[in-house]
Amino acid sequence: MAEFLSQFNIIVVGIVASLVAGLATGAGATLIYVTRHVSKKMLDAALGVAAGVMLAATSFSLIIPAIEKGGGGAKGSFIALIGILIGGIFLDLTDKLFPDTNLMLNSMEQDETLINGARLRRVWLFIIAITIHNFPEGLAVGVGFGDGDIVNGLSLAIGIGLQNFPEGLAVALPLIRENYPRWKAFLIALATGLVEPVGGLMGVGIVQISRPILPIAMAFAAGAMIFVISHEIIPETQSDHNHSKLATHALLIGFVVMMFLDNSLG
Repeated sequence: MAEFLSQFNIIVVGIVASLVAGLATGAGATLIYVTRHVSKKMLDAALGVAAGVMLAATSFSLIIPAIEKGGGGAKGSFIALIGILIGGIFLDLTDKLFPDTNLMLNSMEQDETLINGARLRRVWLFIIAITIHNFPEGLAVGVGFGDGDIVNGLSLAIGIGLQNFPEGLAVALPLIRENYPRWKAFLIALATGLVEPVGGLMGVGIVQISRPILPIAMAFAAGAMIFVISHEIIPETQSDHNHSKLATHALLIGFVVMMFLDNSLG
């Protein structure tokens, strides 16, 4: 696969890969045509796998390459450290614009005290937050392809695509419960993932223009993704104590599977 893709323009490959990863959000949303309800247990397990996949992709396809491309040793580690912190702080500042954005299905489903309008506002707040948080994921894929490392970029695209699948369902289901038509809920969920190719274009473009920023760009993307994993995904999987251990096991499975795929592809 990598050999086949190497004959194409790396910017085009990066954009297409980030687009495919984003479309996985729509693929997950198609499950609303099968059911209007997915158990919290099943969603927690799926999100746990997604968190593990993202952690492995961040570690092996962003942080380690950032250290190596930054010169290795103390120098490379320092560059990665700075980039990770900047990426995390950037997402934190962005998140402040959307209070209570880590409101996945559990909280929106259980808060029956809210009137329809207030509940719908919370749903849309969550959707906007997911859309914004998808941008650094696309950026990560673009940066992964930025120096021509197709294998690295593919690993990130696969990892983020796997993570986006349950996320698409998590976006679409609350809209179905608010009596949105299935086709409209599907299109909204799909749209949240379509910001990823925008991030992919920016990531691969910036790195192509200025190769020296590659290590800091990789670390920035890693920091942003770690923030999303820690602030959004893991808390949701642990919100129901009856399923928390299952979600933790699922995270471990997601991590080791992605670790194997990442290093096997390499």
